[in-house]
Amino acid sequence: MKIIILGAGQVGSSVAYNLAREGNDITVVDVDNDILQELRDKMDIGTVCGVGSHPEVLRRAGADDADMLLAVTNSDEVNMIACQVAATLFHTPTKIARLRAREYLREPLLFAPDALPIDVLISPEQIVTNYVQRLIEYPGALQVLDFAGGRVRLVAVKAYYGGPLVGHELRTLKEHMPNAENRVAAIFRNGRAILPNGNTVIEADDEVFFVAAKEHILAVMSELRHLDKPVKRIMIAGGGNIGRNLAMTLENDYRVKIIESNARQAHHLAENLDRAIVLLGDAADRELLLEENIEDTDIFCAVTNDDEANILSAMLAKRMGATKVMALINKPAYVDLVESGIIDIAISPQQVTIGTLLTHVRRGDVVAVHSLRRGAAEAIEAVAHGDRKTSKVVGRRLDALKLPKGTSIGALVRGEEVLIAHDDVVIEAEDHVILFLVDKSRIQEVEQLFQVAVTFI
Repeated sequence: MKIIILGAGQVGSSVAYNLAREGNDITVVDVDNDILQELRDKMDIGTVCGVGSHPEVLRRAGADDADMLLAVTNSDEVNMIACQVAATLFHTPTKIARLRAREYLREPLLFAPDALPIDVLISPEQIVTNYVQRLIEYPGALQVLDFAGGRVRLVAVKAYYGGPLVGHELRTLKEHMPNAENRVAAIFRNGRAILPNGNTVIEADDEVFFVAAKEHILAVMSELRHLDKPVKRIMIAGGGNIGRNLAMTLENDYRVKIIESNARQAHHLAENLDRAIVLLGDAADRELLLEENIEDTDIFCAVTNDDEANILSAMLAKRMGATKVMALINKPAYVDLVESGIIDIAISPQQVTIGTLLTHVRRGDVVAVHSLRRGAAEAIEAVAHGDRKTSKVVGRRLDALKLPKGTSIGALVRGEEVLIAHDDVVIEAEDHVILFLVDKSRIQEVEQLFQVAVTFI
């Protein structure tokens, strides 16, 4: 697939890296030639220096025959105009734009079929807000990912010594929970992937990914670790787009405090939030945290635009007694370093956002993609089409499928019914199939598996 990416920032660079590894023809456009040179040194891609919304720049990037335009610059206006130019002059089939300003997102008529020709709108701030909200909903989870409109969730938890299932074979999970069907899709032990079977023994500190219907998630988590107490008090560091969205989303269900260092921004927050308490100050100010009873805080979430400030304030909050701390971290090199230490969860906006972008790049009918383990693994939701003659999966038992190495099926969604994957389950046309790939390099084999023969009408 020939893809033009506008913007070589963190998101654009991450997407380019992921898509180039999969054999796509990638051209990145940016106004900073030094950044483009760094990208060329790291990967085999084309680059064009210039403003992404200018017709001549798009033409030099290959827009005449491009399959997709990903507009992810830091300017909403450039992203929107670029999509308009791509549609009008080059008839680009798929146009995806990142928009950050709530003022645009509040006006759906702007993006109606006869208005701005944007096929997919992406708001990273809203995606990250939803991601953090699910982590708060399931205390103790490392990741919580939605499939099939939220009916199925993939959850990652760290198995703790003393958990009912720790030290036992996976086959005993069904004995513990006969009425809460689930499937362990993968286990990461000391950074290495294990594809589990019934004889696999869960060990303390294993990172366990399991699939279950939404209503069974907490029950399965309780088998792997002692459940944390329900969250009541949340402190947010940073009142930017993400911090504000979080506070607005959470303030009606939790006791929320938000710390903002800019007086004007803090005043604006105070005017627009109903219940959350707005504090003017530095989130890394020890005295301020003491005054606001940081030791009674269930979750401290640092989401400023400064990675170092997020890391330091989260570490301080943890040392002062906050039960769980999260930090928003843009630099990929920091993520592994941070999660191995005092910070409980490092949130990478690039990894959270990239799944939404990959959904529209995957071949076959793929309706959801989630990037896992800093991009090394992937979970996808694919729709099975055709019949036994035209499809490699429809009409076949799961144990008869020739799945690529390192790939497992966790669940199927058939209408409103959730079917946890067992060997005797037969895939039917239009089933949504949830797959887990510990080796992302096998994604093309999975795509081919779900593609329908040309005779299918």
